[in-house]
Amino acid sequence: MDIDAFPDTPFGRATIEPGNKWAFVYYLPKPIPREPELNAAVIAGLSEADAALGHLQGLVMVVKDPSLLIGPYLRREALASSRIEGTQASLSDVFQSEIDDAAQNDDTAEVQRYLEATHQAFKLARDLPITQRLILQVHETLMAGVRGEEKSPGELRRSPVWVGRAGATPETATFVPPLPKHLGDLLADWERFVNEDGHHLPALVQAAIMHYQFETIHPFLDGNGRIGRLLINLMLMERSRLDYPLLYLSSYFETHREEYYERLQAVRERGELNEWLLFFMRAVREQSRDAIDRSKRLVRIREEYMRDALQGRSNLPRLVELLLSNPFISVKHAQVHLELTNQGARGLIKNAEERGWLESIGTSGKGGREHWVAPAIFKVVESPVAYLDHSGSVG
Repeated sequence: MDIDAFPDTPFGRATIEPGNKWAFVYYLPKPIPREPELNAAVIAGLSEADAALGHLQGLVMVVKDPSLLIGPYLRREALASSRIEGTQASLSDVFQSEIDDAAQNDDTAEVQRYLEATHQAFKLARDLPITQRLILQVHETLMAGVRGEEKSPGELRRSPVWVGRAGATPETATFVPPLPKHLGDLLADWERFVNEDGHHLPALVQAAIMHYQFETIHPFLDGNGRIGRLLINLMLMERSRLDYPLLYLSSYFETHREEYYERLQAVRERGELNEWLLFFMRAVREQSRDAIDRSKRLVRIREEYMRDALQGRSNLPRLVELLLSNPFISVKHAQVHLELTNQGARGLIKNAEERGWLESIGTSGKGGREHWVAPAIFKVVESPVAYLDHSGSVG
């Protein structure tokens, strides 16, 4: 890490451990500034992001059962956040791995661990503040049983780490986080900012700064990015800006991965907090608008299918709910989750197929089990986001 690239700023400085002939340059963050100066562009961006997030929250209030939308949204978030860290999987892979053990692999397992960690975090946050106690438990769940499990799940790192290309050393790394001896004080300040003296800031500004500082502290040997992104939704829910986790910022961060990393690094190198905040506000604005659009389309499909299903006496309404959580299905999956006999599950799937709700995608696995997909639902969930570029045109 080049010491000259990290001048002293309000957010930290490059330093070197004195008296150690093997010492290398690392970045030492300062306590989080409690009164950041926001420029006009950030204030305007905050206003737009706040409005979009408010519209998303408002939509949730009028949807009959918003919990039905959580499944697809959490999976998009889990997949995108894992992809940023190198996981190779598609949304179809993730959904199918949930209905058929034979479709599981290391990549889908990582996404599933992220989902489990997310659910655990939301449950813990009902009774616990966002502190090390919560984060360590969630990190243990995230990393246990998958690639990286040898990197101390649920424990703060006790050795230096650095960020850069494969084979990088501390001298050639792009960024060397603070040494382990600094983690206690840095995390204590981070906790105070998150739970106490950062609440005077707008929730989105606090969440953006919280995420930046967590990634810069880099408290774990692995999994820092996934935990840091998970905490954004958690904080927005804690600040009562979201009742349900329907905002999946990792999708924007993945699509704009290079800029995401550049904006975080620019705060460290040049103190460019406003530029990071502006990027974060754009992400919130675009993902809120996308979530609103997808929610409306999913609700329309649900209402259409429910009107059709309720005309007769069957388990079709329950099948609709199941398909909204995962648009892929097998006979066994329907049996287990709808508590049906094998014959009952087959008849139900055939009924849905005749109505045009389901399409067979063939057989897979050792037993040659047939899988079906609800194409209308999957199209809404899977379709890419049409982001607006900085000029306001679709790109």
